[in-house]
Amino acid sequence: MLIIAAIFLIFMGRFAYIAATGHIAGVDLTKRSNKKYEGDSVIRAQRGTIYDSSGNVLAQDTNAYAVYAVLSHDYVTAGKKPLYVADKKKTAKALSKYLPMSEANIYKQLTPKNKAVYQVEFGSAGQNLSLSIKRKIEKQHLTGIYFKESPTRLYPNGTFASHVVGIAQTPKGSEDSGSQDLVGVMGVEKYFNEQLTGQDGYKNLTKDSYGYSINQNKNKVKAAKNGQDVYLTLDSRMQSYLESLLSKVNKKYQPASMNAVLMNAKTGEILAASQRPTFNASTKKGIGDVWRDTLVEDGYEPGSVLKIATLSAAIDSGHYNPDQYYKSGSVLVSGKKISDWQTAGWGMIPLNQAFARSSNVGMVKLEQEMGAKTWKSYIEKFGFLKKTGIELPGETAGTLQYERPLDQATTSFGQGINVNVMQMLQMTSAIANNGTMIKPQILAGVGQEQQITPIKAGKPIKASTAKKVMQNMEDVVYKDYGTGQVYQIPGYKIAAKTGTAQITGPNGGYLTGASNYIFSVSGIAPADDPKYILYITMKQPGNMTDSAETILSQVFNPMMKRALEYTKEAEKDKQQQVKVASVLSQSTKDAQKKLEAQNLKTTLVGSGNLVVQQLPKAGSVILPNQRVLLMTNGAMTMPDVNGWSKNDLLKLAQLTGIDVDIKGSGYAYHQSLAVNSLLDGVKQIKVQLK
Repeated sequence: MLIIAAIFLIFMGRFAYIAATGHIAGVDLTKRSNKKYEGDSVIRAQRGTIYDSSGNVLAQDTNAYAVYAVLSHDYVTAGKKPLYVADKKKTAKALSKYLPMSEANIYKQLTPKNKAVYQVEFGSAGQNLSLSIKRKIEKQHLTGIYFKESPTRLYPNGTFASHVVGIAQTPKGSEDSGSQDLVGVMGVEKYFNEQLTGQDGYKNLTKDSYGYSINQNKNKVKAAKNGQDVYLTLDSRMQSYLESLLSKVNKKYQPASMNAVLMNAKTGEILAASQRPTFNASTKKGIGDVWRDTLVEDGYEPGSVLKIATLSAAIDSGHYNPDQYYKSGSVLVSGKKISDWQTAGWGMIPLNQAFARSSNVGMVKLEQEMGAKTWKSYIEKFGFLKKTGIELPGETAGTLQYERPLDQATTSFGQGINVNVMQMLQMTSAIANNGTMIKPQILAGVGQEQQITPIKAGKPIKASTAKKVMQNMEDVVYKDYGTGQVYQIPGYKIAAKTGTAQITGPNGGYLTGASNYIFSVSGIAPADDPKYILYITMKQPGNMTDSAETILSQVFNPMMKRALEYTKEAEKDKQQQVKVASVLSQSTKDAQKKLEAQNLKTTLVGSGNLVVQQLPKAGSVILPNQRVLLMTNGAMTMPDVNGWSKNDLLKLAQLTGIDVDIKGSGYAYHQSLAVNSLLDGVKQIKVQLK
């Protein structure tokens, strides 16, 4: 009895200690209990959307699904009902309808040699599945087939400025760490990763012993902060057309690479930009061919297009006598022979023909007249050897080989100096803007779209110099001895400069052969009132069945013509534009009457009788017959969107804050939510276009 009493006292003392201190074996029992009955639920932040200049989506968040199959017979319900794949042949047949795998390969995956395997996946074929495919598979009611959800990035346009827009993806190994955040690894996605990335929130729940949430009023919630949207200067119409032209030329002539950029000559806005090889951002097909954005990351010798800077420098520094004759063909510099592309030359010709003929010897003469020091100062004034600062990652500053007289001479026709595409556009802008150089811009705003204003990158030459160089660029196109006659576009005056740059071989020296060059053209149009600059390069065409100028003109001419025609349409539209009147706090009847008097369409979002919000906002300048959405007091209700354009639907999403999932192209004909349904609490509306 004494022993039992002693043991009892020991237990009593132990219980008293635990009750008083709340600890046992170094564990805080209060925290352990809270942990058992509390749980954190992550509220995922949405990555910002990337838009073009017209509000078209270039990149946005969505969810992707990966399918997997449980094979272990241990996975059953309490009643021993199988939760594993019981009928493998039926499962393989059903999955083969929705996965890019044959029925035989799926069955093979479902029957591994190792019988102890718990579950299997289906490689890349079973990953990145859309919600619609997931639902179709689920409708087959396949036992043992499950899905893992993960955030992914949707690029609805496929091959569309892919290296410029870039991609965002979940880093490898992030699933093991529990993170599913998307990270930009290329292009704008990478450059603005910090702004695009949101901050996840959380919900701290109090649960009962069965895991159900209790005490809702005591739950702690921190809202997620979505990433900021990014707006680009790209014009989808121009970009799509440029992609199609490049693809056609690339397929026919098979160059090692191509670059093409269309820029607004006055503002520096990049309206279209692409490269070859490229990739489909949606499927990732071709992404392994070239990872770099060659528009900014690649330095190369520009060849004769740099003669724009050489001629500008000679005229501006007072070392140009257009009527002076020189002997073309070749010239010796430090004992080395420099030749014209037409090695026999054209005999004794005046300097005013050197540029249009693209004479290397003529440019060397200009460099020698200026002197190495003066010529180098203009190289720097034109922004070479430093980054333009365009909002794209990895821009190279370029290099210059300039120690010997021979180096100094060869730079006059674009050798011995490395540049990037944006630097060449920036240089050409000085000719289009009376000597003022304009910085190329790809960004139209973070958080909200802003009006683009030109950013001056310097004034390397006088206005009078720019006009003389412009005339020489016109001679390239219109003189019978000009190298760019193929770039004439009926109805428009074109100024251009062609280029043929040698390529350094792996063992030093330049490659030989008819196609071992970087061929290029830089053009301004219209020459008498510059609106666009188009710069194209093509490296080593593998199937050179036409001249370089003929090949490049198949991109240059239709692209520049399309841009100029759009300008005509825009100027015509501008004369008809309407400034939206303010109708806030007015009755719906008066508001509609006022806007309809401006030849605008109106739609009410709500059942009230007073306007509380309008989109487009008051003061916005839009075209006649555009739709103005009016939100009324009272509950928000779903309008009839039949016949609406994609742009109208995006306005609805912006006004209501509800995600509008748009499928197809054309105009709306089906909506998932009935007309006049309440919008309160609705998270997504699906609209089909045709």
